[in-house]
Amino acid sequence: MKTVTSINPALINFDQYPNYAYVRLSVVMALYGISPATVWRNVKNGNIPKPHKLTARTTVWNVGELRTALNVKGANND
Repeated sequence: MKTVTSINPALINFDQYPNYAYVRLSVVMALYGISPATVWRNVKNGNIPKPHKLTARTTVWNVGELRTALNVKGANND
């Protein structure tokens, strides 16, 4: 029996986004493989970059900042 996993389309194209692009919480969750609560906990601890507020109800993360944080995390795991 095959298991079908859906991948967020924004995550599939993450490598093609310019550093000045923004992504939403679902992409950050997928990048780190964590829940929304853990994303916010890691933001508070400084492990994930702070998000930007576009509007009162729209929170986004900068792709360039996420790439830098992921590269640092990857370098620390080596």
